[in-house]
Amino acid sequence: MIDKFMASAEQAVADVSNGSTILVSGFGGAGLPSCLLAALVRIGAKDLVIISNNAGNAGNGIAQLVAAGRVRKIICSFPRQPDSGEFEKLYRSGAIELELVPQGTLSERIRAGGAGIAGFYTPTAFGTELAAGKEVKVFDGVGHVLERAIRADWAFIRARTADRWGNLTYQKTGRNFGPVMATAARCTVAQVAERVELGSIDPEHVITPAIYVHRLVKE
Repeated sequence: MIDKFMASAEQAVADVSNGSTILVSGFGGAGLPSCLLAALVRIGAKDLVIISNNAGNAGNGIAQLVAAGRVRKIICSFPRQPDSGEFEKLYRSGAIELELVPQGTLSERIRAGGAGIAGFYTPTAFGTELAAGKEVKVFDGVGHVLERAIRADWAFIRARTADRWGNLTYQKTGRNFGPVMATAARCTVAQVAERVELGSIDPEHVITPAIYVHRLVKE
């Protein structure tokens, strides 16, 4: 019998190794897998590369990892926001790396990784510092920048409901980056608010099919 639910968040992330690259869903607090991130702090993995919309704030989630000195690099769109002082301090001191990516480009790089596409051209960032060192081409008179796809060792995402196979639904804006991140990682771990019986989710309502989900944790 297939049942992907784990006994605890710690068990679900126990084999995250030092140096891992982790996709983390969330837009602010919406869709943030805070239980998984707190468990990751407790198990002690370090030298991590975190890919997310932001660098965390208010001492929660990603900010916990940053404050604990576990993160080597962050790839994100919004590194600075209210209560993100810990990241800013470490960045200014050279203790943490930052790769800044426009939000739409970040999402598409992850989607491309999940789809097996090596890269794509986009006009976003053409002619700016973010295009430095990247291949550029002109299509129909418009400059484009080559952006490489993103794949990761892990994806930590948060969903609304899951059955034991791992079919997922999301709660409104909590959907954000979760569906594309689930496709672009070697192992996807989903933190869910509600466990439901197999067959109770209308197939037309499944957002992330179970084939992309490897482990589940009930909040």
